[in-house]
Amino acid sequence: MRSGSSELLLEQQQQELRLRKKKELAPKKKNGNRRFRSWRERVSFYGTSTLAFFSVTAGASLLFLVPLYVDPAISTLGHDFIDTPTLCTTTRRENMVGIFNCSWSSCREGCTSDMYRCTHIYVTFIEQNITIPKNLSSMEALANYTVDMPQSKEATLLVNIKGCGYPPSVKCKNFTDYYGVEGAVFPCFYSRKNKTVVLTSYDHDDQVTMIIHFFVVPFVITVVSSVALCVMHCDCRCKKERTHRRPRPSQCRRPGIENLR
Repeated sequence: MRSGSSELLLEQQQQELRLRKKKELAPKKKNGNRRFRSWRERVSFYGTSTLAFFSVTAGASLLFLVPLYVDPAISTLGHDFIDTPTLCTTTRRENMVGIFNCSWSSCREGCTSDMYRCTHIYVTFIEQNITIPKNLSSMEALANYTVDMPQSKEATLLVNIKGCGYPPSVKCKNFTDYYGVEGAVFPCFYSRKNKTVVLTSYDHDDQVTMIIHFFVVPFVITVVSSVALCVMHCDCRCKKERTHRRPRPSQCRRPGIENLR
């Protein structure tokens, strides 16, 4: 009888273990342990995601916008070009080959690769203030208009302050074919600080707008979103440090030797 009862107990224990394993291995209900977020938690989650997206995107965009647009715009404003165009005349054009001969170029497509072929275009310009008549559109008419006017010393002609760019805004073949013809006369802008630098186009307001759009706006977005994230998730309040030192009362001093007498 004892052996039979012990076998029944073992079977019951085995069945209980099987049932427990089945319950453990059985898939749990998804909605059973689901925790519902409050509206504050949702606002905090989506707000954090949005601010992080804007902060990272605007900060990363500065890495590309500053060297491509902001730096040339600041350099252009720093050269202090004239606001009203004058007339330039192409004196010569040189097509150079080799790295040592191509330290600069009047126009090249791409600003990062080394130059093995380059074009140097030299011009002279009229330093005095002139007003170009609107009816003089052809190159021959402009050449006749500038015959008796004094010309400056020879200067270098650049497509922009860096002398390089990317299509479709910069097409060097069209640039050199039009401005690289000896004797060509066209409107231009020279630098007041360095009269050896001449551009074919310049607009002060466009350069300022470029700096605002490509630097100020992304920078402000990065700073504001970063500060907002700090306020949301960091305790930025100023707290006074609590001193843990206990003040010594004057009554707790040990009696001196004089007082013991």
